[in-house]
Amino acid sequence: MMSRALAIILLLAAQALTGFAQDADLIRENYSKEVCRIPMRDGCLLYTAVYIPKDTSCTYPFLMMRTPYGVQPYGTDEYPWRLGPSQEFVRSGFIFVDQDVRGQFMSDGTFVNMTPYLPVKSSSRDVDESTDTYDTIEWLLHHIPHNNGKAGMWGVSYPGFYVSEGSINAHPALKAVSPQAPIADWFIGDDVHHNGAFFLLDNFRFSSGFDRIHQHPTTTAPRGYEFHTPDAYTFFLEAGPTSGLNKRYCDGEMPFWDSMMVHNTYDSYWTSRNLLPHLSHMPPAVLVVGGWFDAEDLYGTLHSYASIEALNPQCSVSFAMGPWAHGAWAWSDGGHLGSIAFGQKTAVFFRDSIEFPFFVHFLKDSTVPFTPNRWMFETGSNVWRTYDSWPPHNSELRTAYLEGSNQLTFTPLSGGPAYDEFISDPSKPVPYDPAIRNRRVAEFMLEDQRFAACRPDVLVYETPPFEHAITIVGPIEVHLSASTSGTDCDWVVKVIDVFPDSVANADSRSDEVPLAGYQMLLRGDVMPSRFRKGFVHQVPMVPGEPTEIKFTMQDINHCFLPGHHLMVQVQSSWFPLVERNPQQFVSVHDADAGDMKTATQRIYHDATHRSSISYRVLRQPEDAGH
Repeated sequence: MMSRALAIILLLAAQALTGFAQDADLIRENYSKEVCRIPMRDGCLLYTAVYIPKDTSCTYPFLMMRTPYGVQPYGTDEYPWRLGPSQEFVRSGFIFVDQDVRGQFMSDGTFVNMTPYLPVKSSSRDVDESTDTYDTIEWLLHHIPHNNGKAGMWGVSYPGFYVSEGSINAHPALKAVSPQAPIADWFIGDDVHHNGAFFLLDNFRFSSGFDRIHQHPTTTAPRGYEFHTPDAYTFFLEAGPTSGLNKRYCDGEMPFWDSMMVHNTYDSYWTSRNLLPHLSHMPPAVLVVGGWFDAEDLYGTLHSYASIEALNPQCSVSFAMGPWAHGAWAWSDGGHLGSIAFGQKTAVFFRDSIEFPFFVHFLKDSTVPFTPNRWMFETGSNVWRTYDSWPPHNSELRTAYLEGSNQLTFTPLSGGPAYDEFISDPSKPVPYDPAIRNRRVAEFMLEDQRFAACRPDVLVYETPPFEHAITIVGPIEVHLSASTSGTDCDWVVKVIDVFPDSVANADSRSDEVPLAGYQMLLRGDVMPSRFRKGFVHQVPMVPGEPTEIKFTMQDINHCFLPGHHLMVQVQSSWFPLVERNPQQFVSVHDADAGDMKTATQRIYHDATHRSSISYRVLRQPEDAGH
């Protein structure tokens, strides 16, 4: 999650540096700005900046973004250098509406992280993001001239959450929405936790800025904790219990951090913030957008799409997934990520050929062609493909077994050793990244894993080179038969594409990283043993007893080219991305150095206990790609 406030600043800076910044003079010359304080049904006033085309010879639709990050610049005479999803929207003409959500910056009220949706509302005091969105649109329709009676919404990341919840029981004028990398569930898969495992690095950076208590109302974003070292690995190793970081480094000014420390199971605090069951009665047209290499809200993207499609049979639901890091489709050209090049400007294609036509078709001119679809970029082969469903029906299930001698096989072997083992030492956890950094970089999601493969506390399983191309589509199911000598531990599994030694570096973005033998991370995730029987209650492991550990890794859409290998790595730490597990059944957040215990971890592969990953393989492309 990086610090979200910091992430927005970096995103804006990147846009300016890469030439995607829009000309503030162009906006000033063609748009008038009005600052409104729009009343909600409970009397709360929300600060809203409205940019209206000066050409009043026709009417325009509203295009709204609601955000907790501020609608800078403030003041009626101050204009931004960017409006809407891309510059084409400014040139085409929309009424842009940017709004501070409740309790943030210049809006009244109390801010609540991931505002729970209220299915039953008995009075005007029962408000959530769906009612605030409804009331905002109703007010705009009656108070902003030259509108055509239609509204759309868009937003990336946290603003994507406001699109999702704001679209539930939608106002009749809300015709098209695009939740992009939307948060959906902060305990199971997005940002804060994965399968209940706490993502330490991202959350500390986020909370130390966004969560800091600050004067309200304000036009100034809070500053996050400034690391005095470039080495986050050592910083967090020496920092002491996770629960004490707020008081130790941030003067106790992170209330949401303290809530996260207290609510360490999937209790009502988190389940009330699970938006997925409520994504119904949506607008007529929905475009869900995300990136295969989104380290923050990949879960929210994939599961929001699935829920919206299942709960809204009357809707036109489209889905676009590209080879992007978090939000990169909005500001980069999408031609590469880290050392990996994609052979085309994928983000430019998305903005020009999917996003812009979507909103124009449903909000302005239905003669502009837009056909609902599922646009899925296939990494490895580097082509766009369209499907009638996701995951595609034209696929079949395969299982790869973790066997002795570092083998990954498609049929279970007989004979050989019964298990592989390694020593997991929480005082020397496996790093998630080989570099010395104090922030998580976007490219870690496809970073070369050779640094981890050579560690003695990482098990490696690998297929022979593929003779023919195979494409894996959809989620990956992990089934480990595992044991620990302790009473708790984490299991980190990574799925990797190993490039052949014959690969040249011609397509690499960096000569410093040779692509020959590159171990490209496709998907990695963590499963705490204590949550293996569900996320409501924690259950200890029995030392030395083979135990089933099952979990689902998020979807991929990747083609293994001929000569490439499929690799699986298994380890018990991923630091400091994920909080260290003390490897005994104690409070993880409160564990200090004395609680950290070395453990022997085993992965079994005998006739009784099998470990494997299962996934779907595309039988053949449903179209030729482009």
